[in-house]
Amino acid sequence: MTRRQLHLNAFLMNTGHHEASWRLPESDPYAHVDLAHYVRLARIAERGTFDSLFLADGPQLWNNLAQRPAGALEPITLLTALATATEHIGLIATASTSYNSPYNLARKFATLDHLSGGRAGWNIVTTAGAEAARNFGLDAEPAHAERYARAAEFLDVALKLWDSWEDDTIVADKAAGVWGDDAKIHPPRHQGRFFSVEGALNVPRTPQGYPLLVQAGSSEDGKRFAARYAEAVFTAQQTIEDARAFYADLKARTVAAGREADHIKVLPGIVPVIGSTEAEALANERVLEDHIVHAHGVDRLERLLHLAPGTLELDGPLPSDLPPESAVEGAKSRYTLIVELARRDRLTVRQLIGRLGGGRGHLTFAGTPEQVADTIGLWFESGAADGFNIMPAVLPSGLETFVDHVVPILRARGLLRTEYGDARRTLRERYGLPRPANQHVIAPALV
Repeated sequence: MTRRQLHLNAFLMNTGHHEASWRLPESDPYAHVDLAHYVRLARIAERGTFDSLFLADGPQLWNNLAQRPAGALEPITLLTALATATEHIGLIATASTSYNSPYNLARKFATLDHLSGGRAGWNIVTTAGAEAARNFGLDAEPAHAERYARAAEFLDVALKLWDSWEDDTIVADKAAGVWGDDAKIHPPRHQGRFFSVEGALNVPRTPQGYPLLVQAGSSEDGKRFAARYAEAVFTAQQTIEDARAFYADLKARTVAAGREADHIKVLPGIVPVIGSTEAEALANERVLEDHIVHAHGVDRLERLLHLAPGTLELDGPLPSDLPPESAVEGAKSRYTLIVELARRDRLTVRQLIGRLGGGRGHLTFAGTPEQVADTIGLWFESGAADGFNIMPAVLPSGLETFVDHVVPILRARGLLRTEYGDARRTLRERYGLPRPANQHVIAPALV
């Protein structure tokens, strides 16, 4: 019996996930718009036999510009460029169902899947925040439940579009002068609450059928959506107990939705800060924390918690009368995680900003390569994760250190592949997922 193996995803964010990473001498403050920077990162991750790369995105300008590099290249375009610089690694782009149309987005992901040989993935998000809403002619963000209702219809339409060509539509019969079979085209003719989409996609069905469907979000609406659609889930938990509970709940929901538990992979985020000794790792972490500008952190925290400017005191606790998650229309699960972290560990605002500076609520771990590998292995083998979203605090050095020093330990323990192999496998195949059948094709009956 083949031993279950880790899925590793490299979450790439400009100079690194720590908000102060750009201030280090090694960092290039302009790296976020430099293709060569991302090519280097992609090749490092591929050397580490990671399953995939991941780029976050949102249709608004993130951050106070004084805080850290702001703005980001459009991820599908960037990943298309990276497809030409890599051979095996998956390419997962974030795209919003709130501020896109199904036809155009389905076409873009189909194009990426073709050009990469079946390595595309879509991180499906519903965009929170009034800033994004105002960029699209709205006065306020739609309600949380409304965003997920739109997302469900959006994805249903996208699936119809990807299935609008049967796999064998292209005949390419030169002698007969027949290129394709019109009978194997299936226009969606969709009329719904949010979308009206008539015609078939203008891109043939792709190597994977659909891109790998990824979801990030741990709210009740998010978990219901993930159980129905997602094949990988990026999540944030601070403790192994919380991670186990989330893992068990999501797997059970997936089975209840009529799917196999192993057809959804749970990948918590981890921000590893690595040193040759534990003391060195902690010193590396302190260097980053010492470069935090706390005024930026206070401003960001007040906005995330929906507090008026000037509410938080740097050396005091969070206010005791914060609203419950049910009253929040933004990123519900992240709001709850941050409040619970501060309450559980009795953190001052200053300490909370330090904790959030590296991973914005994801698990941050400082230690030796062996200690990082131990933590990953413990979560993986005790029902808390199917793999991890690796979020290096500093790039490129953090990813390179992980690949050079943690990956060999994971391989030696039999937890991670030693090579991709000669076959050009699709991203779905690396995740152990079947290629989805076209909904217009009736499977032959079993004899």
